[in-house]
Amino acid sequence: MMKLNIQNETSRLRSVILGIAKGNGPIPKVEDAYDPKSIQHIKAGTYPLEEDMIKEMDAVAKVFDKYNVTVYRPQTIDDYNQIFSRDIAFVIEDKLIKANILPDREREYEAIQHVLGQIDSKDIIVLPEECHVEGGDVMPWNDYVFIGTYSGEDYADYITARTNMDAVIAIQELFPDKTVKAFELRKSNTDPKDNALHLDCCFQPIGTDKAILHKNGFLVESEYEWLVNFFGKENIFEINKEEMYNMNSNVFSISEDVIISEQNFTRLNTWLRNNDFTVEEVLYSEIAKQEGLLRCSTMPLIRD
Repeated sequence: MMKLNIQNETSRLRSVILGIAKGNGPIPKVEDAYDPKSIQHIKAGTYPLEEDMIKEMDAVAKVFDKYNVTVYRPQTIDDYNQIFSRDIAFVIEDKLIKANILPDREREYEAIQHVLGQIDSKDIIVLPEECHVEGGDVMPWNDYVFIGTYSGEDYADYITARTNMDAVIAIQELFPDKTVKAFELRKSNTDPKDNALHLDCCFQPIGTDKAILHKNGFLVESEYEWLVNFFGKENIFEINKEEMYNMNSNVFSISEDVIISEQNFTRLNTWLRNNDFTVEEVLYSEIAKQEGLLRCSTMPLIRD
């Protein structure tokens, strides 16, 4: 049996599910898209091609291979988007929690049964139906679990609102020894520059004490300030609106000092290297067109 272990976002990675772009299918219709950035690219005729996305994901798989990380891939379902494995489940401590995702995406979870079958069934948790949650909103950080949410009365009007307060409460009950800290995110169905689809679209901890942050992703300024105080201003790389739109906060840590990042993130990658991180650069700009990047397409199972 596989023994899951995730305490935070940056301890040395041993095992991960990496999404798959094969069989991604034709360009979706506007009405079938889940986020404003995809809609923008569908309308502009710049939606990513399957062959380009396969290349980009293979480059990430090569980096994992270099660091001896065990990589699982979903089984291919034809004409189905299976890139963003972070959305379908997530691990906290030794428990895998199934995400309650958009109903259209249920088959994505079925496509990782070959991995789930290696995990003790008592360590797989399915939350009650009313708990909406996706892995991009959930960040274990040692004694804390940071969760992005949206609690506005118009929650149901936003296809971009993916995690509700019912899920926050349920996760707090599952992990009573952790401090679960929720952050209200800015949502827009139409403007990708004003939409934090998930918490990892505007925030991510890196190293042992640093973070990438985008102020405008947070609806409540005091919650943003809490993070600034928690990490310390000198330890924060603040990204601007354009960098948020390009998903600069959605890098992925292999360890406390090794980060996979997009090669076009020049300002961020320079800062990371100046702060003693090893940066493994990959091209991921086609996948970014679907409002997801490196963290979104990886679901860690085991870290040290």
